Amino acid sequence: MPADLNLLRVLDVLLQESSVTVAAQRLGSSPPAISRALARLRRVTGDPLLVRAGQGLVPTQRAVEIRDTLSALLTQADQLLVPGAQFDPAELRRTFTVQASDLFLTGLAVPLLEAAHNAAPQVTVVFLPETLEGTAALRRGEVDLELGVLGHLDPETRHEPVMTLPMTGIARVDHPIFGGPIDAVRFAAAQHIGVSRRGRLRGPIDDALARLGLTRHIAAVVPSHTSAMQMASSTDLLTVTAGDPAAGSAHHMGLRSFQIPLPLPDLDVGIAWHPRNDADPAHRWFRRLLASTVVDCSAFTKPPCQR
Repeated sequence: MPADLNLLRVLDVLLQESSVTVAAQRLGSSPPAISRALARLRRVTGDPLLVRAGQGLVPTQRAVEIRDTLSALLTQADQLLVPGAQFDPAELRRTFTVQASDLFLTGLAVPLLEAAHNAAPQVTVVFLPETLEGTAALRRGEVDLELGVLGHLDPETRHEPVMTLPMTGIARVDHPIFGGPIDAVRFAAAQHIGVSRRGRLRGPIDDALARLGLTRHIAAVVPSHTSAMQMASSTDLLTVTAGDPAAGSAHHMGLRSFQIPLPLPDLDVGIAWHPRNDADPAHRWFRRLLASTVVDCSAFTKPPCQR
């Protein structure tokens, strides 16, 4: 059976002092307790380790061989158990993985990379698309942070809100919907593109329309907002997204936004991470950087920022 850390500390002090009595004083213990620890160490190692020589003890050859290694091992163990040194992003060499939908990555990736590399040139950021697994990837350690509408968190998952975005309608600039006031009836009568990773045909918009006795026709369902916007830019179909993409890159696609004429709840956007990373200074630095970048440089609430 391997010796525990406390036994190794006793052996380290005994090898330094060559005295059970002095070792007991240093360790705040009693000579009998130190003698029992030495007896156990002898059983574990199969070696006397320290033998009597006059009034003191001398190490055996086996003890001499392990002395330096033992001292270094205990020093490393002590370093693991004390507060970390001052964190310096400039010295960080690490890869962070962010899971987010394409809707957020469109306006986030470039400013986040610029901010990260300005502070930590050796950091790599890997962006992953949303999956069907919820926060399982956080639990398994495959993802460092998830960014998005967090409606599927495991009980232990840590999270914090970042921003709130309204749901916004999107259509090509010359779409017939812009030919007059956009009310619930005209909105429902248009042909729609649904966005769902799971292929769902109904959502909050359909529930709001149903309360007014209205329904809409979903002509197509796509898994990403980017795909929906590309499709809307060249058809008479309209779609719904979060925030106001027209303030960012959507206007380059020939798209125009409009307020949806329905009482819809805003979308709460947040970041989530596994509790194993709570106290990690590098992870804490990166998640704060991600949150601030989302707020400062979001392409959904203002034009892209300049850093």
